[in-house]
Amino acid sequence: MSPDAKDALIEEELQKGLKAFIRDGLTTEVMAALTGGVFLVAFALRLGASNMLIGLLAAIPPLVQLVQIPSIYLIERFRTRRKICMYATASSRLLWLLIALIPFIVPDNERLTVLVIAILLSTALSALAGSSWNSWMHDFLPHNRLGSIFSKRMSVSIAMGIPFSLAAGFYIQRWGEQFPQYDLHGYSILFALGSLVGLLGIYFVSTIPEPRMVPLEEKINFFKLILKPFKDVNFKNLIMFMSSWNFAVNLAAPFFTVYMLKVLKLDLTLIVALMVLSQIANVLFLRIWGRLADRFSNKSVLGVSGPLFLLVIFAWTYTILPERRIFTILLLIAIHIFAGISTAGVTLASGNIGLKLAPKGQATAYLAANGLINSLAAGVAPILGGILADVFTGYEFFGTINWRSPAGERVFTTFFLQGWGFLFLLAALTGLYSIHRLAIVKETGEVEEKIVMRELIAEVERGVRDISTADGLRPMVIFPYSIVRSHLRKVKNRAQDAS
Repeated sequence: MSPDAKDALIEEELQKGLKAFIRDGLTTEVMAALTGGVFLVAFALRLGASNMLIGLLAAIPPLVQLVQIPSIYLIERFRTRRKICMYATASSRLLWLLIALIPFIVPDNERLTVLVIAILLSTALSALAGSSWNSWMHDFLPHNRLGSIFSKRMSVSIAMGIPFSLAAGFYIQRWGEQFPQYDLHGYSILFALGSLVGLLGIYFVSTIPEPRMVPLEEKINFFKLILKPFKDVNFKNLIMFMSSWNFAVNLAAPFFTVYMLKVLKLDLTLIVALMVLSQIANVLFLRIWGRLADRFSNKSVLGVSGPLFLLVIFAWTYTILPERRIFTILLLIAIHIFAGISTAGVTLASGNIGLKLAPKGQATAYLAANGLINSLAAGVAPILGGILADVFTGYEFFGTINWRSPAGERVFTTFFLQGWGFLFLLAALTGLYSIHRLAIVKETGEVEEKIVMRELIAEVERGVRDISTADGLRPMVIFPYSIVRSHLRKVKNRAQDAS
């Protein structure tokens, strides 16, 4: 199905492979938009899933990264990363057709069990594919352009996923209104379409050339290979940062959709719209973060985007203030915008820094070790989060300010922790430790966070200035103000005439 691995790639092969790399990202993102996130959570809740089970579903993808241990041996033994990646990915995406059939062929009392098993198998195969993919891309992609290449892939992919997410949200809402007794079947159609789009991506993967793996100088000692990254002090520090960060994020993030559905009682269409808003912010900032990562370092980008994301998690604790519905919606909009901005930097830089710090020829073991420890942390966190969400149910902690005047007395709520709020606060505090661990990681080109922040602001100002001075957009910016000025002038003249 594809040519054999090559000792060296010519420029034409590299450019062709980069185009296929982008196209694979498009199909992967569309599949994720149709099968994951809010739609999978809503489907599971509709099947009767508890907080604990939602946490388990969120924990499966990282926990099955343990598959990377045998996958290292498989890759080093057969040394055909592209074939391993293609077969494992195709099998993983075919399983979503089984998930789509659950409402049709599985008895009610067994549906959640089948869902969990199918997700487990699909993600295990995806992890196997991911291990070979990471090693393959480590050798294929130019290291001096990782930031720009990945930012382009991610921004184009997310931009493609946005209309699909909106269309899917609208479709599910309308399907539920038209066929309330068959609402689960609407999700089935969505998952089946996602699976087919994902299978299309296998073709693009098959056209990416594979550089030949560095020849082994000695017989493989599997356990020595696995332990080697932990003897590299700097890479071990990176693993400690990444694992603590993934634990903090996954303690809370998998439950944001559950929280909006069950506690805030928002419509699915509004949740999807907020998610799309976050994706738009993500797309707009990916290129900026990519340029900063290439100019300075991935660590410098993480030093700015990481704390910003922790502030986003902390802000969730203010979304449940009593009798503040309008405030809650406005805050959710702000949260999703800054979540998109910060996760663009975190996702891009955290993925690239491992690729950059892994030694040439040893990427498989280094990246798999990093992924293994991160997966354990990210897998334990949502299970613990689901347990804590139930434990905190019924607890409240709040503070108020009383204002008394001759006209009466008013009470203002300054903070209000209830149930899920405790979990979000705990996640934000845990994330502070991971930022401390980041400080001791060494990477070439790193600078102080204030320099990155200054350049980030300059990039944003430059982008706004370019937009505001565009000939086609200038009238759009000026027009509303001219109407307001004209209206105020007429009101003033009428007032003077009346007097």
